[in-house]
Amino acid sequence: MALEDKVVYQIYPKSFCDADGDGWGDIQGVISKLDYLQKLGINCIWFNPMTVSPQKDNGYDVADYRKFDPRYGTMEDFEQLSEECHKRGISIMFDMVFNHTSTAHEWFQKALAGDEKYKNYYYFRKGKGPGVPPNNWQSKFGGPAWEYVPQFDEWYLHLFDVSQADLNWTNPEVRQECADIVNFWRSKGVHGFRFDVINEIGKWSFEDDPNNFDGRQFYTDGPMEHAYLKELNEKSFGQDPDHITVGEMSSTTIEKCAGYAGRNSHELDMVFSFHHLKVDYKNQKKWELQPFDFMELKRLLTEWQIGMQKADAWNALFWNCHDQPRSVSRFGDDKKYRKESAKMLATAIQMLRGTPYIYMGEEIGMPNADFTSLDQYRDVESINAFHIMEQEGKSEEEIYHILQERSRDNARTPMPWDDSANAGFTTGTPWIQAADHYKTINVKNDLSDPDGIFAYYQKLIQMRKTMPVVQTGLFQPLLEDHPSIFAYERVLGNEKMIVLNNFYGKEAGCDIDADGMHVFLSNYADTEAQNHMVLRPYESVILYNR
Repeated sequence: MALEDKVVYQIYPKSFCDADGDGWGDIQGVISKLDYLQKLGINCIWFNPMTVSPQKDNGYDVADYRKFDPRYGTMEDFEQLSEECHKRGISIMFDMVFNHTSTAHEWFQKALAGDEKYKNYYYFRKGKGPGVPPNNWQSKFGGPAWEYVPQFDEWYLHLFDVSQADLNWTNPEVRQECADIVNFWRSKGVHGFRFDVINEIGKWSFEDDPNNFDGRQFYTDGPMEHAYLKELNEKSFGQDPDHITVGEMSSTTIEKCAGYAGRNSHELDMVFSFHHLKVDYKNQKKWELQPFDFMELKRLLTEWQIGMQKADAWNALFWNCHDQPRSVSRFGDDKKYRKESAKMLATAIQMLRGTPYIYMGEEIGMPNADFTSLDQYRDVESINAFHIMEQEGKSEEEIYHILQERSRDNARTPMPWDDSANAGFTTGTPWIQAADHYKTINVKNDLSDPDGIFAYYQKLIQMRKTMPVVQTGLFQPLLEDHPSIFAYERVLGNEKMIVLNNFYGKEAGCDIDADGMHVFLSNYADTEAQNHMVLRPYESVILYNR
């Protein structure tokens, strides 16, 4: 499938729309909103996992890869969804969680029962001594990455929650199981696959981390990673000319990603990398705050654009997803300049070289939830972090401030459809409460505004679908040393587009060569093309010539 004109919309199904009033988003709820997504103009929907799961990690702890959790609906519901999407020219992308399964999965339960075949589906290891795990790796959710199993006097590896046991990809039977799962969903009409933390499947060493950290240098981008992905491609999605795949890449490099998503790599179509979303991490630590480092953000976006372009490899472009706080609260101003900064951020990312991903609610400028009490949070990572920070002696006030800035639940509150009870998401009690701002920030309000954020996203998506310079033009950075403007040009033959984005709430001037160019799109009504541009707070301008 050609990627250049595609725009993917991500749905966190639990929070999108609830049709049956049980407080939990479902497939019928999605079907009821397909006209809305068609109006937006997207080509593909990526769904977070909807299969059977104990929900310790919101579905990323899979207990059955082939069955829907009844709370989402049935296979018949999904077949209806697939048919309705097809009518609207929208394809479906499913999340494949192949680094680990839930400990409730039949494979792990058989392993616990002593079945050697299934024990070899996971990493069971002897400890270093009584009560001492095999190594000092820490789980990404806090605490040791190993759990003791008394009946074997062995430990199993879980890089994430204790209920998420890591799969042993050195075992060819595990690799075949994963290919079979992809093929099962292909048989149901699914053409797209997003592979969760896929560059962590190739563990190759179990030695202690010398830095007493999580051991990622021993399981990230392993020596067998490319071979595993090539094999998965060949045995499953690579057989489908319409496939579209993306790999979530943790702590990786441009060089590695160029290998995973090169035009002729025969691995994946594109990759998510997260370096640009750590520029507000103090000392690279998620739960330590600092204002975002704009120059570093610019450097990273530029470096990845140029590096992947040189390697003829493809980027997934995004600010938001189910694991990240809302970008308008993070890199914009969600109070005074919410509309302007939401549109600016959209322009900055969507006009880059790659495939844009829009996360539900982003297209109406949804801000962070700003929860003020621990009982409002549902995310296991956030709740663990609260208790860890408490033990470290941080005050409650400080901890809540950090959670308000960083919690994954900021992205997971119900989609606000209107200002009725529970934001129009459900007639029941929602699994997580709607953010308080839904009374004013909701789909109904934004759609009624001709200058709304949704209408602006429609224009950007239309540009991606119709303008070759956006699809395949070369990326070239501009104004690299400017302290507040992120600027670049896209060039294809005689076509040129200049994109200027002011990331701050104050005016910023710059000099460019605007001869022969006109304003194609701006988030302010009266912008003019000039060689000396003065951008207003969070102003975004696309200049174009042919």
